[in-house]
Amino acid sequence: MLRVLLSAQASAARLSGLLLLPPIQTCCLGPSKWGDGPSRGGPHAGPVQGLQRLLEQAKSPGELLRWLGQNPTKVRTHHYPVALRRLGQLLGSRPQPPPVEQATLQDLSQLIIRNCPSFDIHTIHVCLHLAALLGFPSDGPLVCALERERRFRLPPKPPPPLQPVLRGGQRLEAALSCPRFLRHPQQHLIRSLAEARPEELTPHVMVLLAQHLARHRLREPQLLEAIAHFLVVQEAQLSSKVVQKLVLPFGRLNYLPLEQQFMPCLERILAREAGVAPLATVNILMSLCQLRCLPFRALHFVFSPGFISHISGTPHALIVRRYLSLLDTAVELELPGYRGPRLPRRQQVPIFPQPLITDRARCKYSHKDIVAEGLRQLLGEEKYRQDLTVPPGYCTDFLLCVSSSGAVLPVRTQDPFLPYPPRSRPQGQAASQPTTQDPAQRVVLVLRERWHFCRDGRVLLGSRALRERHLGLMGYQLLPLPFEELESQRGLPQLKSYLRQKLQALGLRWGPEGG
Repeated sequence: MLRVLLSAQASAARLSGLLLLPPIQTCCLGPSKWGDGPSRGGPHAGPVQGLQRLLEQAKSPGELLRWLGQNPTKVRTHHYPVALRRLGQLLGSRPQPPPVEQATLQDLSQLIIRNCPSFDIHTIHVCLHLAALLGFPSDGPLVCALERERRFRLPPKPPPPLQPVLRGGQRLEAALSCPRFLRHPQQHLIRSLAEARPEELTPHVMVLLAQHLARHRLREPQLLEAIAHFLVVQEAQLSSKVVQKLVLPFGRLNYLPLEQQFMPCLERILAREAGVAPLATVNILMSLCQLRCLPFRALHFVFSPGFISHISGTPHALIVRRYLSLLDTAVELELPGYRGPRLPRRQQVPIFPQPLITDRARCKYSHKDIVAEGLRQLLGEEKYRQDLTVPPGYCTDFLLCVSSSGAVLPVRTQDPFLPYPPRSRPQGQAASQPTTQDPAQRVVLVLRERWHFCRDGRVLLGSRALRERHLGLMGYQLLPLPFEELESQRGLPQLKSYLRQKLQALGLRWGPEGG
């Protein structure tokens, strides 16, 4: 077989690859593991390089073998790839190469096989490559010997670590602590939770679960109910700093649990811990504000002069004042029956003076730029405002001023802000029906991007629902633009048509006929 492969009938295409290989340099192959590589300028540099020149200039395979066999003290590991390459050139340089004696090839193979234990890994790779180009069979002695040496030089694989047997709570903690768990289905969480014994569900495990649900917008009722039940059962052992983390997903995911003792339990914890951890107290109230479940007793405490004075000198004073300003807005708009203290006007700060962090982080995925261009071409730049922050500090996506007849007015000719607090309502009018003596309406186009919703895409996140609810209570007319509708528009012309239909459905007019 070897004689047939390397005879005159050898593939010219295969051998031509050898002609394209660059000359093998002694310096690039490097010394062998026995340290017998040539060193420039050393005492043996001349004879070693001289042998390489003889191999490169050999006129026949027999001459190649003769140079290798007659100079055993001068042969180095890098000479064998040189010989293989020259052999390929000799076989491929002639239209009709003469037959090669099988004994000659076997002798050359045996020389390489006998010396390959001293080859370095680079020399072995080069010889394997040349042997394949020369057509040596993959199951032949030469290739097998080289492959065996290659595998011998590979670093040993470490044994796989023993996987400890994890119980329900431990498995849940391990899963939640693994970064690759982000895309695992919720059913894995539910199964781990169901298999855990009560004593295995520690506060640390439940906090990890709550943070996972909040971070990834997973509105999974069974898991949220498990957190609520844990909070009620472990009430006496939980500090407000732990409770704030357990309550976070309920407000963020806009989910009020069915657990009947959930709110009474939180009210007792707030009454017990309010003076110990001010920031944790306000964080808990923020989550309850998103759920429209603010307890009056806790509001009395955080709006008291003593609490406000206490937090003024703390490192987190600004964030607490911002949260208190939001709570004060909720009291103004949603709790007409509250008669307790309020946040003094001098302590109030804008709630959200700029777009939220999630919107800024995902701006390249947002539809805001293309909607702005559509409005510019449809209405003109002077008839809308983008990213305008209205009192008490809510950032609007797009705001229009509209006359009582429905004409879209230039924003520069109008005060874009509605008064806050809203003007007093007539006796008996609901809080959800604010009044204004300004004949111009303010229409807010609200982008509802995909990340504004829980993972199921149907329920707005608590912060988004709160923002829209408060803007509506202040008198702004909201025009939602859902992500499903925006994503279905193919190009700017379709988007302009979509915006035209949306605005006209509200009875708005613009252009020459609209004034």
